[in-house]
Amino acid sequence: MMARGAKTGGGSGMLFWLGLAFIIILLDQFTKVLVVGNYQLGDSTTVTSFFNVVRAHNTGAAFSFLAGASGWQRWFFTAVGFIAAGVIIWMLKAHPGQRLFSFAMACILGGAIGNVIDRLLYGYVVDFLDFHWSWLSPLFHGGHFPAFNVADSAITIGATCLILDELLRVRRTR
Repeated sequence: MMARGAKTGGGSGMLFWLGLAFIIILLDQFTKVLVVGNYQLGDSTTVTSFFNVVRAHNTGAAFSFLAGASGWQRWFFTAVGFIAAGVIIWMLKAHPGQRLFSFAMACILGGAIGNVIDRLLYGYVVDFLDFHWSWLSPLFHGGHFPAFNVADSAITIGATCLILDELLRVRRTR
């Protein structure tokens, strides 16, 4: 029995999801080119009382995990990104008609490749979205959530949609 919304054949459905991932990559890289072209490392522009555009470099992973390592992490996270992209493409081919799942995979794929491109071009990921609220002060210095980018946002949206997809799948099987 096929899952609700599933379709047979992977060709055209998979192309749609790869196209979405490609749009995410383009948007991510376009915004990073704007930031790199107009900001020096550490520059910041206040946009609202809780949001700044900054230029930050992250040599690590999420929340700067392993950023202080000696440089091997660049190639490690690049390899992880390539492996993840391969697995995601395989999963998209296997499940192109499962819309929420495929949307999640496409978002994660686009975000992962966007950040891999940065690691290959610069040796770090360019981050520029800086949200800050005083209630975050106990968790983050000055209440500033770690800066992030469009690729990170796409990965987060994708991960959230994967969780939702699984919760819906479990609910349907009850």
